Amino acid sequence: MDKTKKTDAEWKKELSPEAYHVLREHGTERAGTSPLNHEHREGTFYCAGCGKPLFASDTKFDAGCGWPSFYETASEDAVETKIDRSHFMTRTEVLCADCGGHLGHVFPDGPEPTGLRYCMNGVALNFKPKA
Repeated sequence: MDKTKKTDAEWKKELSPEAYHVLREHGTERAGTSPLNHEHREGTFYCAGCGKPLFASDTKFDAGCGWPSFYETASEDAVETKIDRSHFMTRTEVLCADCGGHLGHVFPDGPEPTGLRYCMNGVALNFKPKA
């Protein structure tokens, strides 16, 4: 599949200012502000930039960190990761595999079966309930 490629102007036109800041400028939304923290219906979480399926609702859990958290991606090719050394620490950044949008970070302190915690910015996601 071809990666989503848009100009900066196209991204600015299509995304809200907060979504643009997170997805394209590697920003972070304030903890506890995403309505997706309280989303418990069955469905799928998609990239707010390009619509790629990223996480199934049955992998979401309350990590108590203030951001929507998941222990597994929807598919092996849903996301890409890279080392992030910003803010005087080393973390693993999570990016949409199709559009390269910044989603959040993944940490090795999640529940079984993976032991991972994908800590995602809610503004970088869209949720569609199962029909």
